[in-house]
Amino acid sequence: MSDVKITVDDVSKVFYKKGGSTAALRHVTLQVREGEFVCLLGPSGCGKSTLLRILAGLEKPSSGSFTIRPGSRDRPLQSMVFQENGVIPWMTVWENVAFGLKVRGAPGSVVRSRVEEYLEKTGLSESARLYPKELSGGMKQRVSIARAFANDPEILLMDEPFASLDEQNKIILQEELLTIWAETKKTIVFITHNIDEALLLSDRMELMSAQPGTITESVDVRLGRPRTIEKVRADSGMAKLFVKIHHHLRQEVTASRTAKNKEDM
Repeated sequence: MSDVKITVDDVSKVFYKKGGSTAALRHVTLQVREGEFVCLLGPSGCGKSTLLRILAGLEKPSSGSFTIRPGSRDRPLQSMVFQENGVIPWMTVWENVAFGLKVRGAPGSVVRSRVEEYLEKTGLSESARLYPKELSGGMKQRVSIARAFANDPEILLMDEPFASLDEQNKIILQEELLTIWAETKKTIVFITHNIDEALLLSDRMELMSAQPGTITESVDVRLGRPRTIEKVRADSGMAKLFVKIHHHLRQEVTASRTAKNKEDM
């Protein structure tokens, strides 16, 4: 496909430690198109975060390869939003959002314009001079998201950024993320083990097996956009898809426990 942005080709990852090794990923092959929102969905410990860290350049695959098709030379290749807020505690909200732009030497006028734009989009304009210790958990995640989008990366990698939030804040931030994505059409790879979240956000879900993780099935989400969680939960097709994915996750967790029990015997 000519519009493929990310290609993962037969990637495996093994972590070695004294006395043994752990296979985190096994023969993962994946393509993500330009502007696509893809969720990686699998049981805890299946290697989702490891795969994202490989795409971010924070880990190297043990075998296989991946490519991210470059675009503008003025843009960084990727930005990552972590599960735990990644804000810098001694910087204000404004300084945190500006950080990536300043590191890559963007002109002052560009920094000011983009920071103000994404502070506005994430509802942080009035909190620009506050420090992280003065913010709630949801607001800190807004800062992380604003910083990632303001940096204008080719792709955005998100590792369960809303997992620690209460349900109300989670839904608000999910819908804010969708609004910004609809405007920017960034290529996003988003990790979750929450089925509702994947159905709300993604164009496509890549279902992963238990560790060592591999892609077992690719599932298109055909509900039209714009979406809300109310629309997702009220749609009969989405209800059937929810049950299918829940069954997949339960099977993988059961298989993983059975395999571990046999190893311990």
